Amino acid sequence: MTHARKVFAITGTDRLPFLQNLVTNDVKRAEGALVYTALLTPQGKFIADFFLHEDGSRLLLDVDAGAAAALIPRLSMYRLRADVQIAETDLVVSRGTGDAPAGALADPRDPRLGWRLYGAADVSDATDWDALRVDLLVPEMGAELTGESYILENGFERLHGVDFRKGCYVGQEVTARMKHKTELRKGLARVQVVGDAAPGTVIMAGDREAGQLLTRAGDQAIAYLRFDRAGGEMTAGSARVTRLPD
Repeated sequence: MTHARKVFAITGTDRLPFLQNLVTNDVKRAEGALVYTALLTPQGKFIADFFLHEDGSRLLLDVDAGAAAALIPRLSMYRLRADVQIAETDLVVSRGTGDAPAGALADPRDPRLGWRLYGAADVSDATDWDALRVDLLVPEMGAELTGESYILENGFERLHGVDFRKGCYVGQEVTARMKHKTELRKGLARVQVVGDAAPGTVIMAGDREAGQLLTRAGDQAIAYLRFDRAGGEMTAGSARVTRLPD
């Protein structure tokens, strides 16, 4: 499955400090590279994930097209009197795992996710992205990442999407508390699925709900699980589900 992307240009003299005070990662790393980050609510809930790249006098923001409708107005709301302008571009997002074309940038989440390129035409390769995401346990907007998500339950630390040393950002207090004061009791995991079970199917451990099946590729899938109930064999409809090693 492929998801449409939109690319926005953020300009103005305050663009870097503006975003640095809002998003989960260190925006200063976006020069010459991609930064994977997210915007959260003050309660630490997920709004949108996106990539940032410093391209001359502008920051490019690469976001799921469906998420842009929530993200861009929220960013605009925070502008206040800052010298920041946000405008949609006509750039096309390409991605692949083969030889990287000139100007491509490495995906910062995992080297095995290949490259991303911003240009006039789509030059993506034929990578099976859902299969790769399942194999690498990489969440995607609309499938695993929703408005009820917490980024640490969705692997953002492992995927280099959060910086715990950068200072304050929206939702930072809740995220830091989850990192330092609690052990995660729920989150994403890879599971093996034997039988017919579609994404969205509730996973049961006996007569207790243990989670939900999300993206599936063949006999493996990403699931959102309650870890204390996921130690043995589970079911999703008529299918058998087993958690795979991390």
